[in-house]
Amino acid sequence: MTVSSWVVGSGPAVLLVHAGVADARMWARQVEELAADHQVITMDLRGYGETPLEAGADYSDAGDLLAVLDEVGVAEVSAVGASYGGYVVQQAASRQPERFNRLVLICAPTDNVEPTDDLRAVWADENRLLEAGDVDAATDLMVRSWIGPDADDDARELLRAMQRRAYELQLAAGDDVTNEEYAVEPEKITAPVRLITGAHDFAFFTNSADYLAERLPASERIHLPWAGHLPTLERPEEGTALIRAALA
Repeated sequence: MTVSSWVVGSGPAVLLVHAGVADARMWARQVEELAADHQVITMDLRGYGETPLEAGADYSDAGDLLAVLDEVGVAEVSAVGASYGGYVVQQAASRQPERFNRLVLICAPTDNVEPTDDLRAVWADENRLLEAGDVDAATDLMVRSWIGPDADDDARELLRAMQRRAYELQLAAGDDVTNEEYAVEPEKITAPVRLITGAHDFAFFTNSADYLAERLPASERIHLPWAGHLPTLERPEEGTALIRAALA
């Protein structure tokens, strides 16, 4: 199957890859701003937004990302990945580093860094609620856990809608799916990388960025004192400015 993707604008290509609690709708403000002078590509990974997840599917999110670039006809791209989307970007850039001319990783996990106890507790609560069939409570938990204090009501409601949609698609597919993850090899990622984290996020993501900063050939660290896990939703104008600065 082909994942859903969208292309707007013209100019240097930039790919935006959504967080694991969201879908391509999280980038609406950034798409509007960046499309003035960029070719902006967004996509819904399988089990999110407009891309279903088939029962028994055997696929790779990173492979799907590279396939989208092939379909669009983009030889080189700057990529912005939020949270899990940043992890997918790392996998793709480790596999085909020549295709990426710069990366922006926003509160992204990585390999070889252990999740912190508070994050494990959230995952355990989420699994417990989903196993009990209480999707509403699980959705509420995700909204409380994954968006920072500066987010307005519209941002919180958008996150709620995106997470609810992800549960709908993923629960329908069941557990018999296989997502092949490519190895993340920071030393192979030759593009400049901006690593952005938030002070109100789980420490795991700061630890992941610090780990990458020590191993990437060219990286820059930015820690936002106001941000939670989704700074481009929490303060859209500042989030867009951070991306623009990285792409300059």
